[in-house]
Amino acid sequence: MAEIELIGVPFDGYGRPGNQARAAGALLDAGLLDAFEHHHVAGQCDLDLPVGDPSRGPTSLVNERALLAMTRALNERVGTAVSTGRLPIVYGGDCSTLLGIVTGLRDHVGEVGLVFIDGHEDTMPLDVSEDGEAANTELGLLLGLTGRTLGGELGDRLPALRRDRLVVLGPRDDAWRSRFNVGTLADNGVWVAPLAEVADDPNGAGRRAIEQLAAQVDRWWLHIDLDVLDPVEFPAQGLPDFPDEPGGLTWDQLTDLVMALFTTTAACIGGSIAIYDPDQDPNRTGAAQIVAFIRNVVARPTISR
Repeated sequence: MAEIELIGVPFDGYGRPGNQARAAGALLDAGLLDAFEHHHVAGQCDLDLPVGDPSRGPTSLVNERALLAMTRALNERVGTAVSTGRLPIVYGGDCSTLLGIVTGLRDHVGEVGLVFIDGHEDTMPLDVSEDGEAANTELGLLLGLTGRTLGGELGDRLPALRRDRLVVLGPRDDAWRSRFNVGTLADNGVWVAPLAEVADDPNGAGRRAIEQLAAQVDRWWLHIDLDVLDPVEFPAQGLPDFPDEPGGLTWDQLTDLVMALFTTTAACIGGSIAIYDPDQDPNRTGAAQIVAFIRNVVARPTISR
């Protein structure tokens, strides 16, 4: 079994001082380290990031200074961890962590596939983004579907992901995307299983996804955005006082889906889990659910590289 390196990300996509910026600490308090009792945790640290800023930066993205620092740090930490034989687990923050993770794998490791489990496709073009949150557009940026005029440090790193190296599971944001005339990744050469397909047969959807990816690469990264869950099942997601898309998976369905991914000879070389807001979880029920999920699925004794 690979040595585990835990990387906490105290980052909030809107630059708020609390909310998702507190997720990494809340998960540690809920017993995250104990979830890896069957593994050797070789290292655990939180990224040192600038104070959040809710204004938009030169790229039009919110909290840009911290976003760039996070991207830079994850690029190095994830790339170095995998290159030295460790299995990094990135927790906290939001889906914009993938900007650092995927570029880090490309720069330091080579060809790696991405299993992307999310309630959204995250391809909002920068020029129509309502709020400038990077977590609404990171797949579009990584694939080069948007951000062609993006300059500076972030623009220099992108694009970083091929369409045939990506599988997407669980999106239910058709209505939201249609408001902005944004199509589906399925029409752009990406393998996509929407919510209805995944919910009907999580195990089968997971097997089909990983078989598709394993035909292209022999190593892959697992990313889980917890807004793939039904907000009734997991309320501590999204924005306070802003209605989440109805529907979503149950914890049992998500568990079956992820378990099915480990039925291939292609190796999972790391994972990330994002979109948890402790401010919406005063009793820490959600934190306990996340830690239990990680213990039972992601950190089970059979995971290996």
